[in-house]
Amino acid sequence: MDNKEIAVMCKAFCDENRVQILRLLQDGEKCACRILDALQISQPTLSHHMKILCDSGVVIGRKDGKWMHYSISRSGLEKVISCLNEFMNHTEAEDIKDETCR
Repeated sequence: MDNKEIAVMCKAFCDENRVQILRLLQDGEKCACRILDALQISQPTLSHHMKILCDSGVVIGRKDGKWMHYSISRSGLEKVISCLNEFMNHTEAEDIKDETCR
């Protein structure tokens, strides 16, 4: 995974509204109209947040008539977990190396 992909994934989690959207999607797919009602934000603002979430791969969208329906992507979340595990494994290896330098 390259640095740009990691940055795009991290961007998905660094806004309060996007975290709230993810919480709303935890129990299944939601129509954009439901997300709009829950967040009390404008449609252009929701579109902005959904683009970031979809670009990250954490959320997927499907069009149904005039509305978009969004859900959490399991494979997208697995990619995030894999990325975090990579950092954890690297950090643990560095901790071991640091201890041997003392």
